[in-house]
Amino acid sequence: MTFNPADILIPQTDDMTAWSVVACDQYTSEPQYWDEVEKLTKNKPSAYHVVLPELYLEMDGVDERIRKINETMISYCNSGLFKEYKSSYIYIERTQKNGKVRKGIIGAVDLEDYDYNKGSETKIRATEGTVTERIPPRLKVRMDAKLELPHIMLLIDDAKKQVIEKIGENTSSFEKIYDFEMMMDSGSVKGWLIDEKWTAYLETELEKLEDISDFNKKYGVSKNNPLVFAVGDGNHSLATAKEYYNTMKQNGKADENSPARYALCELVNLHDDSLVFEAIHRVVFDIDTDNFMTELEKICTHCDDTNGQVFKIVTSSGEKTLKVKNPSANLTVGSVQNFIDSYILKFGGRVDYIHGEDVVRQLSSDKTSCGILLDAMDKNDLYKTVVLDGALPRKTFSMGDACDKRFYNEARIINPGL
Repeated sequence: MTFNPADILIPQTDDMTAWSVVACDQYTSEPQYWDEVEKLTKNKPSAYHVVLPELYLEMDGVDERIRKINETMISYCNSGLFKEYKSSYIYIERTQKNGKVRKGIIGAVDLEDYDYNKGSETKIRATEGTVTERIPPRLKVRMDAKLELPHIMLLIDDAKKQVIEKIGENTSSFEKIYDFEMMMDSGSVKGWLIDEKWTAYLETELEKLEDISDFNKKYGVSKNNPLVFAVGDGNHSLATAKEYYNTMKQNGKADENSPARYALCELVNLHDDSLVFEAIHRVVFDIDTDNFMTELEKICTHCDDTNGQVFKIVTSSGEKTLKVKNPSANLTVGSVQNFIDSYILKFGGRVDYIHGEDVVRQLSSDKTSCGILLDAMDKNDLYKTVVLDGALPRKTFSMGDACDKRFYNEARIINPGL
């Protein structure tokens, strides 16, 4: 199977709020957020001590951070912190900051069924372009890690809500294994162990999604292999897990039964009522904004309408609406990203990807930075777009605000020899 039960570790701590922290790829331009997390988790068992926030990837001392992370993982395992749920699935309900509830199932995916390269026809596919340069630093963290903690979210296209939601109607018969408030005003989460009856139901329903005849009819295509699981979040984390597995195989350290062959993740329905595709905006730093605008206006016109590839540009002088004259990609985000990449290559600068409009405006308040505000794509277009066109441009969409991203709750051993 592609999506499988896993040997899931749950910490046995009185302070799960301190244990659970947001995905490491969030708040990369807001060090104050991670400073506060560090204060809240000091001298407490916490996922913060066994993950590396990406804010620190380019900072001095990263090797020492990784060493401490690896030591802490081993210490946590040896101390009896975790309770292991063998060959299990966990059904979760995440109440977001806005009160909406996202339903999901924790399990492990087979990396043999995943290829992040554009044009792949594996059962698991990336929804956005993978930046291969982002894999090596993440791989460095994983290579000597005893544990993995998941912030990967995979999607299924279940418009009738017959899989995850159906299981969620039966939690009264499940064992509840956690229920707590999350730090930093990020809502709450509950988790239940799925019993044998509903485990069998889950696996049967997921098999139905692999039927190639139904798949082709559903999307009006003629393909040989179905797209069953689309990567909704954590694309580079899953790509790193794949490269880790490949490296272990090449070194003769992983066979078909190796824990490295799998990656722990959360399965979510694309049609979950809480799931809203948010735009991911851009801020370009360390530039001359006057020069940036001059170059941008060579490919754009000023406009007041919403037709075509339209976006807002934010500088210290204010905001303007621009339209791409001759798009270089099918989506606005693609054309904008192509421009940013070419500009930085020619003039220098760096780009970061931001989830909130207010944050974009705050970060674009001087003459050395410029923000770009984009509209979100329709989530109902996701599967067919990936099937027809391959992966979308990187950072095309986000599933919710940063505070509603997946938090690290569960863990799994990937390197039992440590």
